[in-house]
Amino acid sequence: MRARLAVLGSTVALAAGALVPVQLAGAGPAAAAASYDWVALGDSYTAGVIPAAGDVFEFPRNGCQRTDQSYPQVIERDLGSLLDLTNVSCGAATIEDITDNAQFPIGRHLPPFSEDPDYPFLPVPPQSAAVKSATDVVTVGAGGNTLRFDDILFSCLQLDQDSGGMGTPCRDELADKIPGRLAKVSSDYDEMLATVHKRAPHAKVINVGYPTVIPQDTSKCRYNDYEQFASITPGDLDWLRDDVQGPLNKAIEKAAGDHGDAFVDLADSTRNHSVCDAGKWVEGIFSHFPTEVAFVHPNTLGHKNAADHVSAAILNALGVN
Repeated sequence: MRARLAVLGSTVALAAGALVPVQLAGAGPAAAAASYDWVALGDSYTAGVIPAAGDVFEFPRNGCQRTDQSYPQVIERDLGSLLDLTNVSCGAATIEDITDNAQFPIGRHLPPFSEDPDYPFLPVPPQSAAVKSATDVVTVGAGGNTLRFDDILFSCLQLDQDSGGMGTPCRDELADKIPGRLAKVSSDYDEMLATVHKRAPHAKVINVGYPTVIPQDTSKCRYNDYEQFASITPGDLDWLRDDVQGPLNKAIEKAAGDHGDAFVDLADSTRNHSVCDAGKWVEGIFSHFPTEVAFVHPNTLGHKNAADHVSAAILNALGVN
């Protein structure tokens, strides 16, 4: 079940400098000047995947679950003909699936929660194969599945189910495994960026971090609410936020800096829009319990926010005003 639950990948500061979201409606005139080839790489936080992030637009489906309200598709619509998008992001993708592995997508096949009538799907090529020598811009959002955040989350649900909301059973069981997993994220991410730069030596590469999913004040989170974090205790949520997802974003930011690339940190802009906030931009374990599994992924509002900040980074990298 854990393997099939791998639909997770996860300071608005860009490595190129502090940027604010552009007014996308005004970007149309600039689009007439040039058309840039853009390849979007990434996992489910890029692809969209869940119904709360729009409808799957590719038919026949390949199981990657790219949705029409995911941030690459929003940016493509907002920036008109400025960018020629090739979106090969895929739910459940690891960093290695982007670099050089053929991936077997899982669609929405998440037993016992949901069965996908089209499962199993054929393998898709490594995402980096879409990056060509003439590619101008590459965006990438990945790392959560290499960290196995889905596995950590599912383990916490199991380990904490008899806790009564007290203590840190998940941290106590899994904390020792996290440094090794973060080291693998760093190593794999470095190799991925080296591959991308080799395939597209002149491309601007923009790395997208993960948004805030757990609030700073975990008392906002209702214990045993499956539209939030279900049985995960406040103490374990603090651990997941500070010692798992936070370091994941830092590892991605460091790798981006080491390669001279931009980094879009979505954490600050989403800080008051976590799973447990009234104005949430990320869904919980379920969007609607018990019928619509989300397993902690951004909804359309989260993708719109990502689109604003990634657009700013793209326009800055290309020198388009």
